[in-house]
Amino acid sequence: MKNTTFLLLMIALVMNGCTSSDSRTVALEQQVVALEQRVNDQFVPGFGEFMSTLQVHHAKLWFAGEAGNWPLAEFEVHELGEALDDIKKYQTERKESELVVMLDPALDSVRAAIQKADPVLFRSSYTLLTNTCNTCHQATNFAFNVVKVPDTPPFSNQVFKP
Repeated sequence: MKNTTFLLLMIALVMNGCTSSDSRTVALEQQVVALEQRVNDQFVPGFGEFMSTLQVHHAKLWFAGEAGNWPLAEFEVHELGEALDDIKKYQTERKESELVVMLDPALDSVRAAIQKADPVLFRSSYTLLTNTCNTCHQATNFAFNVVKVPDTPPFSNQVFKP
């Protein structure tokens, strides 16, 4: 009797599972659609926001290097690299994204100067980076946006000296 009751209970559970599998499939499909929509609705910064971020880190890099604050300079050049990686990742539809790789050699040069803690090499590699930014702007029809070596710190609430 126990075996028959157990067998009937198992059959009922299996049958219930079979009949509700369609509704579970539909529910899962709806959940997948809802999650896809949430992913698609996530905020992705526009190209201008990425460029503004680059501009801030470009300026902060200059003042850190000029002050000989090599750990801060290393941090700022790393932030520049991350922002460029994000452009490549999140702005794939933009022609400009394909050309940001031209900055890689200039960034490598700045990194080498920072590693050597060499102020003369830093200035020349930073100038190369700045000129490369302008070359990229020219190549992408944004030549009206000219980057220069900054003369005023972007933030008055940050100490750049080590």
